[in-house]
Amino acid sequence: MIKKLKTLLFFLFLGLMAYYFYPIIKAKYFRSEDEKGGVDKVIENYGFQIEQAANTYQISADYLKALCMLESSGTKTIVPRYEKHVFKKLKKVRDGDLENYEHVTQDMLKDANDEALKNLASSWGPFQLMGYKCLLLDIKIKDIRGDDAVLYGVKWIDLAYGERLRKGQYKDAFHVHNAGKPFPKDGIPRTYDKQYVFKGLKYMDVFKKKSQNQE
Repeated sequence: MIKKLKTLLFFLFLGLMAYYFYPIIKAKYFRSEDEKGGVDKVIENYGFQIEQAANTYQISADYLKALCMLESSGTKTIVPRYEKHVFKKLKKVRDGDLENYEHVTQDMLKDANDEALKNLASSWGPFQLMGYKCLLLDIKIKDIRGDDAVLYGVKWIDLAYGERLRKGQYKDAFHVHNAGKPFPKDGIPRTYDKQYVFKGLKYMDVFKKKSQNQE
């Protein structure tokens, strides 16, 4: 009886381990082609659109590719990231407890229910733009996650910090995109990943070399 109980507990333990660790193993080793990211995937999935948008707005395609790599790894299957603190801010604006949040006013949110606010408080598309940015572009969230996501993403980037890009201020540009402000004068990044900016600059070099090799 004790032996059977031990065997049962052993298989139960194996089952629990499989339940918890299978998603992690699957995500790392058994992803579909659409879920696999990397420098080559950025070029394959978004390279042409990025080049077109970069020419339209006269900003660096290498920067945009590096940004795409940082934010979504160039994958086609992009899971939105929900930011609870942004939701709380937007809710306060909608309910009249806060005058505005990054230029989003109560009038813009008057018809938004909580589910709509959650979408606005999530980041979408290859550049992971926050949903509420679409309000400033006068477009729908579907536009920043659909077939024209690159175009609208670059349009927002141009409006937000395009002049910095045209001046070659890439260190500031990466920091603005992720943290909303230029790179701090004290040298301490305010990005979630403290290496975000430096990784971006390295990716720019990688994409630049790839472009030169293709010429």
